Amino acid sequence: MKSTSLLIATKRELPSDAKIISHKLMIRAGLISKSTSGLYLYLPMGLKILQKIEAIIRDEMNKSGAQEVLMPVVQSAKLWQESGRWNKYGKELLRFKDRHDKDFCLGPTNEEVIVDLARQYIRSHKQLPINFYQIQTKFRDEIRPRFGVMRAREFIMKDGYSFHLSTESMQDEFNKMHKTYCRIFERLGLKYYPVLADSGSIGGENSVEFHVLADNGEDKICFSDSSDFIANIEKVALKKPLSVKAPVQQEKKVLTKNKTTIEQIADFLKVAKNICVKVLIIKTKSKFLALALRGDYDINITKVQNLYGDFSFASDDEIKTLGLKKGFIGVKNLNIDLVVDYSASVLSNFVTGANEYDYHLTGVNWNNISFSEEDLRNAVDGDQSPCGKGKLVIKHGIEVGHIFQLDDIYTKPLNAGVIGKNGKQQIMKMGCYGIGISRLIAAIIEQNHDDKGIIFPQIISPFKLIIIPINYNKSHRVKALADDLYNKFINLNIEVLLDDRKERPGVMLTDSELLGIPHRIVISDSHVDNNSVEYKARNQNDKIEIKLNDLFSFIQSKLD
Repeated sequence: MKSTSLLIATKRELPSDAKIISHKLMIRAGLISKSTSGLYLYLPMGLKILQKIEAIIRDEMNKSGAQEVLMPVVQSAKLWQESGRWNKYGKELLRFKDRHDKDFCLGPTNEEVIVDLARQYIRSHKQLPINFYQIQTKFRDEIRPRFGVMRAREFIMKDGYSFHLSTESMQDEFNKMHKTYCRIFERLGLKYYPVLADSGSIGGENSVEFHVLADNGEDKICFSDSSDFIANIEKVALKKPLSVKAPVQQEKKVLTKNKTTIEQIADFLKVAKNICVKVLIIKTKSKFLALALRGDYDINITKVQNLYGDFSFASDDEIKTLGLKKGFIGVKNLNIDLVVDYSASVLSNFVTGANEYDYHLTGVNWNNISFSEEDLRNAVDGDQSPCGKGKLVIKHGIEVGHIFQLDDIYTKPLNAGVIGKNGKQQIMKMGCYGIGISRLIAAIIEQNHDDKGIIFPQIISPFKLIIIPINYNKSHRVKALADDLYNKFINLNIEVLLDDRKERPGVMLTDSELLGIPHRIVISDSHVDNNSVEYKARNQNDKIEIKLNDLFSFIQSKLD
């Protein structure tokens, strides 16, 4: 293709709302354009990349024996009500009514729809196992869309679902999809890690996430420095540390006027944050709970949800109704149940709120305080690995894939069964497998860029080769050679872009690097005189002269 026939929407200025490198470069390279918060248009260059990623995914999914279908973006509320998720899913589910006053939603995921398909068309165990997948637009009404396509409201996803007669069959397909996903990410040139994960709102007992390590990743991934243990921080179960014996101090009430945060208290009392205990009040479906943690640790929301179900943090007014003083809540004299994190339960002589405005207690111990113990906190660097070997190292990751074993949590409420081998009706078991396709582009860029722009892997680059002719519109000799090479590369089925714009050489060279096209040829009058071209690979700094007689075999070897 020639540049004058293609929308090249590169920008020099940095987008003001872009915080991470992939968002900045996707806007600057003209791959996407913002429509409104969390919604993006894919421009021609970006769409070519998207389609190449989809082709790789389709190829591997088809090889695995999965069958492609296409489900609607708009879904009936009746199916979600059958599964019990209509009211449970949360505000990310965009609900609306049609002209007949019937409830619908924009699909954030497709478990209900695919189970409805399965119960209509799969009647016998002889049809199992079976695996369906689609590549489709999803919509989740994110409260705070950010980071471009990394956390958008509308996104493109490959979601797949398998149906089985037995747990063993479900496990076999789960293992097959694990291998399939590894092949997909390897073909895309990604450095990725499969990690143990929490199943979240999708549900199910066993799940594995696929993460690409990147400084701007939203997830925290925990690695053991002495074993192959890897898990999302949400899934890291921490053990209770040993208690440290210390002489019991005298408990004192100390005036700490207007000191309401752990940082302020620790600084004011000249103590470390790790001997302070903070108390958070949560509201579950049935009651209020007080959760106590060491001052230097953060609560793990997923662990709390898994323990107590859906919850919210108590509001200021709710805290008042409990007789507590926000900013000065402590572990003593509570009229609600107290749950203490393991790390806090082994402390002695600690600091905590006095449950009285402007006062804290020092020298507090757990004697005569009623509480239960749980693992409530996030892991940190240096924690003991749950596997018992080594210490944890925490890095940031971008989740690009997630596979689940759902068992019958959707098929049972929707009564999706088949005639089993014994001739009786049997509820099917189910697996679920997702890849965030639009997020993959961002993840690839996060791992493949420099200060000049994107460095695309060849397999998904919008073009494999770019020809930059200097003075194309002024020098007949340069134009003739550029056009001749361009046509010959096309005849060799090489995806080539000829930059025939009336732009300065610096602009064309800058754009080629920003766009991340793997191979570049520059042609000038002096090159015509020498029967040569200048070649440069995007991922290397050196430029070399290639004779025309050697050019095609040289480029072909690079592409191979």
